[in-house]
Amino acid sequence: MAIVKEIMGQCMVEAFCSDVSRWSSQPKRFCTKRQRTVSMLIPTFSELKTMLQQTAPQAPFIKFEESSKRDLALNPGSVTLTIAGTVTIKNSEITDNKEMMMAVMLRHFDAFNNAVREGGIVMQLVSTEIDPRTMEPKLSNRVVLDWLKHFKVGPERSTYNIKFEIDSNFGFPGAITVTNKYDKEIFLESISIEGVVDIACNSWVQPEKDHPEERIFFSNKAYLPRHTPAGLKELRKEELRQLRGNGKGVRRGCERVYDYDVYNDLGNPDKGKDHVRPILGTKEYPSPRRCRTGRRPATTDGKAESPVNSAVETYVPRDEVFEGVRKEALDVEKLKGTTRNLIPFIRTCITKCGDFKQLSDVQNIYKRKHEDKMKPENETTTKWSLPMIDTSKIQNDVEEYFKFNTPCIINGGNGCCIQDEELGRQALAGINPLSIRRLETFPPVSDLDPSIYGAHKSALKEEHIISHLDGMSVRQAMAEKKLFILDYHDAYIPFLNGINAHEDRKAYATRTILYLTSLGTLKPIAIELSLSQGEPSKQVLTPPLDATSRWLWQIAKAHVCSNDAGVHQLVHHWLRTHACMEPFIIAAHRQLSVMHPVFKLLKPHLKHTLQINALAREALINGGGIIESDFSPGKYSTEIISAAYRDWWRFDMEALPADLIRRGMAEPDPTQPHGIRLLIEDYPYANDGLVIWFALENLVRTYVNYYYRDGIMVRSDGELQAWYSEVINVGHVDHANASWWPTLSTPSDLTSILTTLIWVVSVQHSAVNFGQYPLGGYVPMRPPHMKKLLPKEEDPEYKDFLEDPEGYLLSCLPNLFETTKFLAVVNILSQHSPDEEYIGQRKDLSDWAGDPEIIQAFYKFSMDLKRIEKEIEKRNKDPNRRNRCGAGIPPYELLIASSGPGVTCRGVPNSISI
Repeated sequence: MAIVKEIMGQCMVEAFCSDVSRWSSQPKRFCTKRQRTVSMLIPTFSELKTMLQQTAPQAPFIKFEESSKRDLALNPGSVTLTIAGTVTIKNSEITDNKEMMMAVMLRHFDAFNNAVREGGIVMQLVSTEIDPRTMEPKLSNRVVLDWLKHFKVGPERSTYNIKFEIDSNFGFPGAITVTNKYDKEIFLESISIEGVVDIACNSWVQPEKDHPEERIFFSNKAYLPRHTPAGLKELRKEELRQLRGNGKGVRRGCERVYDYDVYNDLGNPDKGKDHVRPILGTKEYPSPRRCRTGRRPATTDGKAESPVNSAVETYVPRDEVFEGVRKEALDVEKLKGTTRNLIPFIRTCITKCGDFKQLSDVQNIYKRKHEDKMKPENETTTKWSLPMIDTSKIQNDVEEYFKFNTPCIINGGNGCCIQDEELGRQALAGINPLSIRRLETFPPVSDLDPSIYGAHKSALKEEHIISHLDGMSVRQAMAEKKLFILDYHDAYIPFLNGINAHEDRKAYATRTILYLTSLGTLKPIAIELSLSQGEPSKQVLTPPLDATSRWLWQIAKAHVCSNDAGVHQLVHHWLRTHACMEPFIIAAHRQLSVMHPVFKLLKPHLKHTLQINALAREALINGGGIIESDFSPGKYSTEIISAAYRDWWRFDMEALPADLIRRGMAEPDPTQPHGIRLLIEDYPYANDGLVIWFALENLVRTYVNYYYRDGIMVRSDGELQAWYSEVINVGHVDHANASWWPTLSTPSDLTSILTTLIWVVSVQHSAVNFGQYPLGGYVPMRPPHMKKLLPKEEDPEYKDFLEDPEGYLLSCLPNLFETTKFLAVVNILSQHSPDEEYIGQRKDLSDWAGDPEIIQAFYKFSMDLKRIEKEIEKRNKDPNRRNRCGAGIPPYELLIASSGPGVTCRGVPNSISI
């Protein structure tokens, strides 16, 4: 009944119920007669589905009021023509028996049929030409699609025939306006006119009472602003005006307004000072901008936005909201994650600790790799005896259900610590291949302001590493480009005192020196651990010589991996992909018409990001959220994000070749196929990424050159220039005056900007996201945080460390509940949705039906990706590539474009979709 009230309106349904009530109040003699009538009108439930699934009449349109005829105002001597079309609407699911009953009633009661005619979906075609008499676009008559009258239950979508009347001089249909006269939103998929003009809508059309302005849908043909047909110019501007909104008020879930705001919604000051978080997007804490929601301010801080709650959801434009199988899959994984945490939570509450006591406690979190074979029946059992119930097996099966799948990273061994060669390999082929850089200065130098943070001179000296350089001096090894570094010193030092003030959270600011061996692998040869200012606060560990130093070395590596996990999640994942790309997406919707060729190119790469970012602000990066509770930085996470954006992020360095050169991992080399040479030949992320980068760049170059012949066309494109200007001056206003922003003056400039944007939201995001569980889901090898520092001889716990070093290391890790909570989250983040669209796949190629050069470019790109996939599979079997092939080493497949649903450790979606 609820869905019927939504569609038809409360008053109409209540009127029907009132009529039924009057029937029941009649004298018994009359009532009996009336009941017989009603019983004949209302079918039995067994007949409902058959009646609802019957094919509805295929021309459900009605003539509109007289104004429709005035719209058609014929020219002298012209005639009226009738053109046919089809409308495809995605059906809402009706699962309740009462709703099915009501749908039949609405179809069969004349009283309701008369009322329904007051509703409908009103459509009017708009010509690409203007009427020379009125200088307004030529219009068809208005047609009302009586969708509810012909509603069908069963199919996911329904297609209806419609007919328009047009003047014989109407010209070519270029757009259609739509008004929803019902009380419920309707998902309009597409409209086709005479099989010649296709209009892809794929949008929720709101009721007129919520959205009084007509919705505008354009034909699929792309137009630069200067080439827009005269009849569509004003509609093009009007559509963008609607999408921009007015920047005021609280955004409602039914709206589709794209606007900007600062990150003032991460804390909850009304709950107390411990819940206050910095507002990101200020002079003190620079940040990209987010999508504006307009929620009311917090009571105790007018600059902070009140948090979401059960009554107020996070706003995202209506068409960005997850629907269908994507939402269902996400909900299922959330539920699964919650159930997996029940037993660990109970155990932690009972024990008041939950720390791992032995390595088997960690291993029991995961399912067995090989299920035990079924044991044969007991020989003494006869066919007449009752089967014995194996309660232990039932208990094991239940416990196994709640366990996590075994991450592929465990294949090489599931010990309590990461091996040296694996630490080096993961820097090149793990979930964070973006931090490793070549060592160019020794000892390393901090870029922090010494007047604020002190000199912070490194404690690393030549004697620490000289014995590991195969006879070379440090200077020679640097000249030979054999030394590399994982440097998290500056990212953590400003916040260490606050982090370590927590009883159960301890961290160092680490630097790890790695040496490139003759086999092409990296091995750590020194780890510097820093706490705060001053030389005594630093210590350097080198590969062990005895049992004690071996375990200290293992704990030091665990701290390195913990540092890496925090920077990976906050900087390389959240900041560089999710947060920094959001302004590009918002500006595209606000400044680029859906008819713009650049918008059409970018469209599949803009999907889902605003929704997933809103969910992240609500549960991941917010105060007290999953990132704060699981990772070392804790409540300083937002400040680390802001500092990295202020000091390090540059859009011009987000292009893969520029990023590799910036980090010293590659050099320009005109003798190489693409003009760039990697300094580590077996660098899986870079090897696979570069071939994809240049294939993508070729596609974008072909596309851009097709629409822009020269720089004049680029510079004179008002929508394009407004988009890029708004990205810089509004979306990234805290960097608006930076000199490093690329110019947008030539087709080459545009190619570079678009290639970088598509690369980040697709390939780079996949590289740092979809391996989080498979490659980072074993906490002893990659702990998200540590609870203890290295033991010192004067510490009371030092004796415990000497007696049980493995137990001490396990006690440094997150406890059972913290671990399973972390695993549940990264498992969700590593999932592919069943309806995922991967790079190289496009469902809108018909938009360029008249542009074979564009179709051919997309086809070539798709074929390039298939060829690259085969090349990656070949590389993963090459024994000379020891960073991706070998005993226990998982193949590097993160940049293989295709994938199935679920956690696959491969697949490159078109957009940031999770």
